[in-house]
Order: sequence, then structure tokens, then C-alpha cells
Amino acid sequence: MDNSSKEKEAIQLMAEADKKVKSSGSFLGGMFGGNQKLEEACEMYARAANMFKMAKNWTAAGNAFCQSARLHMQLQNKHDSATSFVDAGNAFKKADPQESINCLNAAIDIYTDMGRFTIAAKHHITIAEVYESELVDIEKAIAHYEQAADYYKGEESNSSANKCLLKVASYSAQLEQYQKAIEIYEQVGTNTMDNPLLKYSAKEYFFKASLCHFIVDELNAKLAVEKYEEMFPAFSDSRECKLVKKLLEAHEEQNAEAFTEAVKEFDSISRLDQWLTTMLLRIKKTIQGDDGDLK
Repeated sequence: MDNSSKEKEAIQLMAEADKKVKSSGSFLGGMFGGNQKLEEACEMYARAANMFKMAKNWTAAGNAFCQSARLHMQLQNKHDSATSFVDAGNAFKKADPQESINCLNAAIDIYTDMGRFTIAAKHHITIAEVYESELVDIEKAIAHYEQAADYYKGEESNSSANKCLLKVASYSAQLEQYQKAIEIYEQVGTNTMDNPLLKYSAKEYFFKASLCHFIVDELNAKLAVEKYEEMFPAFSDSRECKLVKKLLEAHEEQNAEAFTEAVKEFDSISRLDQWLTTMLLRIKKTIQGDDGDLK
């Protein structure tokens, strides 16, 4: 079956479902199984939506899933309604990101009302990702990661909460909200340093907190490094800690060349990602005679 015939079949199913909805509202329809007709219409809208998906008509698929979701709500089938709104959100993602967010928010409202906070958190992450990649609104992405982290914490899913918080910290630092980033990196670092499976990551979080401190104030960075070494002795021996100390020394001497050499040496073993590169460049720009490059 080609796409156009799938689409025709979907349109036909939608029309039949519309008829069932209308007849269920009439006096006779109400007397003779009105709810049953609505259940059948729900199923038809969902089938039509899947046909539209096969035809790659994402907007029509999203609209059909929404029709099904609203009817399920009318019938008090909350779980089915939420599932249909999620299906609608996934379909709209390919054609209309804002409408996708609206549908996922509708699903979240139902899940939180039902006390299903873990699944609500998962959909907040999906919305955050749409804001990141499709709509490029980082402030809104941060808000949804924070909400997801709150729900995960409430359900004692601490590792999932930490993943969301680290996203918040990373973006906050990029937006120059350094204090917020520092608080999160310190909090997650402290939470993970005593966990045998996660403690190797703690040095990375303390390293990132140190760099955020450094951008704001060199003395703060020195004091922070001392504090992290005391809290987590393994940090002292890490390459990350050694790098921060070398950078502090180079900064104190206003030696841009020594700064660059230390970064190069670190990068030759552990490749710098985009975030670290951005932060290190911001620090280096405070050195006189900076050439604006790291390598």
C-alpha cells in the first residue's frame, strides 16, 4: 500500500470516527451505548493516526492522536489519554516542535495528577531536549531539566536527578550563571564522592566547579580547590586538580604562554570538550597579552 492510499484510508477512518462521536451525543445515541461509540471512535482515531504516520504526514498523525486523547479523557481513561498525548507529541516533534511540547505538557498534567512522577520527569526531559535542539531556548530547557530533577528526587531516583542537574549546571555556566553552576557541581560531587561506583566522576564535578569559581574570582578558585582536596583527597592526585593549580599559577604571573602549555598538555591525554574549551577561553581572556586561543 503506497503512502497516498494509506492517507486516504486514514482520512476515511477519521470521518467515520467523527460520525460516531456525533451520534454518541444524540439522544438515541446516548440511550444506545454512547460510551461504546466513543470507545470505538478513540480506536479509529488511533488507527488513523498510525496510518498518517506510515504516510509520513506527521501533523495529521499528531492531530488524530490528540482527538483520541481528548475522547479518552472524556471517558475518564486517564492513562490512555496520557499515552495518546505522548504519541501526539512524538508525531508533532517531526513537524511542529511547539505543538509537540503542548501535547507532552498535557500528558505530564495527567501523569502528575495520577501521582506518576517518574514518567512525568521523563517527559520533562523530552521537552527540554526539544527546547535544546529544535527551538534553541536554553532557559526553557533548563527549567524543564530542573522540574525533572525535582520529580526524580521526590521518587528517590537520585542518579536520574543528578543527570538532569548536571545539564542545568552545564547550561547555567554557559549562560554565565556561575554561582548556580558551582552549587550544582559541588552538590553532585559531594553526593557521588562516597559512592564506590560513582566516585571517579566526583573529580570532574569539582574540576568544573573550580573553573566556574576561577572565571568569577581567582582567589575564590584557590580556596575552592583547597576545600575540594580536603573533602575528597583523591582530587589532589587527579590531572584535573593539577591543571587548575598550573592555571592559577600562570594567571597569577599573567603568563599566557604557560597557561596555553598547561592546557595543551592536559588536552594531549584527555581531549577537551566544547564546554571546557569555552570555560578555559573565558579564564584566559583575563590574562594580559592573551592571543584568544588555547592551542
